[in-house]
Amino acid sequence: MKIPLIFLRVIAAITAFGSFCWFLGLIGTQIYRWFRDGAWTAISSSNGLVSLVTSCCMHSGDTGRMADFSRWLEAPSSWFGWHRLLEHMPASVSLFLVSMFANFVYIYCSDRLDTKQRP
Repeated sequence: MKIPLIFLRVIAAITAFGSFCWFLGLIGTQIYRWFRDGAWTAISSSNGLVSLVTSCCMHSGDTGRMADFSRWLEAPSSWFGWHRLLEHMPASVSLFLVSMFANFVYIYCSDRLDTKQRP
């Protein structure tokens, strides 16, 4: 039982730190653009996911789950409420929430490991 907790703690730490760095980078980019252009650049979670999926996981003409997900992000045919939430939620808020959740998982795993090491 100790090995899965250690593995989960490592994954949670990487996710928490990575998403927090992406959060800071995104906020920094938006602030830079605001100072340069004088207008706030709104980046929704949906736009961020489309950019991520098309840049790393999908090529033109692909079929499969990622291609279906990308098409759903651009023009949904179901789950309209979830799509609307992703369109209106800023990507920075989503990244911050992912970071907080991963931190909670990390702290939980650390506490569980500490209680197992005590006699």
